[in-house]
Amino acid sequence: MPEKRYLIAPSILSADFLHLGNQIEACEKAGADWIHVDVMDGHFVPNLTMGPFIVEHVRRGTSLPVDVHLMIENPENLLEAFAKAGASHLTVHVETCPDIVGTMKTIRSLGCKAGVTLNPATPASALALALPYADLVLVMTVHPGYSGQSFMPDMLPKIADIRHRLDALDSDAYLEVDGAISATTLPEVRSAGANAFVAANAIFKHPGGITEGIRKLRKVVTT
Repeated sequence: MPEKRYLIAPSILSADFLHLGNQIEACEKAGADWIHVDVMDGHFVPNLTMGPFIVEHVRRGTSLPVDVHLMIENPENLLEAFAKAGASHLTVHVETCPDIVGTMKTIRSLGCKAGVTLNPATPASALALALPYADLVLVMTVHPGYSGQSFMPDMLPKIADIRHRLDALDSDAYLEVDGAISATTLPEVRSAGANAFVAANAIFKHPGGITEGIRKLRKVVTT
């Protein structure tokens, strides 16, 4: 796999939406690489969050790539809407896409990077068909649906497994991890093979503020 630098993607799921524009600007100034948007439909996962309207406003508020994770049923029905709203990456769940290859090809045809992800209970082998078409693979280290959950260390072997599979394909896809990422857990997932890290509370709820939260993550990922 070609060498990639490590990327930090603040998840606005934990942002203060009363001041969302200012918080996204603070992330960008602090050195964030992507802005992560968690889309939940209340069906595939129990929570209900953001749609294309929010993505459109995030796009207007930053020059960074907008990394959209679609935790929704029938994502193919909304791919075009999210692409038009300004998503840079669209990541879909293998569990919700019977034709995962076709879905990823559609994402690319819309001008977005194609991502694939899977729930903690789904084995890495479920990604076999999708990996050759992936620009991004996301591993969840919590159950999708809510921020603030505890890190699941038993996902580390899955991250290592997917890193091995990507390397075997000579893929340059990013291996992203989302779920309780902090200055403590980030080195573990990096050692397992991840090179992109979604963080929510560790950034937006950091007692020292957004800038300090990103600085702490950047420090541990580069040491």
